[in-house]
Amino acid sequence: MRHKIREELTAIIPLDELERCQIANALEWIDSGEELYRLAKPATPPKHLVSYFVVVDDEHVLLVDHRNAQLWLPPGGHVERDEHPRDTVIRELEEELGLVSSHRIDAPLMVTVTTTVGLTADHTDVSLWYVVKADRTTKIKYDEEEFQSIRWFPFGTFRANRPAYEALPF
Repeated sequence: MRHKIREELTAIIPLDELERCQIANALEWIDSGEELYRLAKPATPPKHLVSYFVVVDDEHVLLVDHRNAQLWLPPGGHVERDEHPRDTVIRELEEELGLVSSHRIDAPLMVTVTTTVGLTADHTDVSLWYVVKADRTTKIKYDEEEFQSIRWFPFGTFRANRPAYEALPF
């Protein structure tokens, strides 16, 4: 599976030096032989693989008010042992939002290597970011234990050069 995860990373075309560095960091971690998967909540091992998916329609993005992170974020989840990160997207899409993707999940658009915040802070997520297209009129039954709420935001809601959660209107 390491080879397939490596392929996901090498498919990403970096937009800037930061992303080049994050890809290099993630590839070095994968090649190190260290454990890639979370074995115990919240942070064992302290660095593990995550798949986020940005749910979009033509003019909106869906964000979730994540209880543990205490932020508005795209949904996502931890990659399970021997699970392909795209399969994580399919599984988490159904578990967290009650949705089934109507299209094939393409290669990730980016990777981030970040220290977590919120109630389960101070471990590192290596996150692959995917896009899932959806119709925002579709009924969504979200996981109320994980999210306080969900909301579609027009793309113009967010200001450039600021984290999405700082740009929200509430």
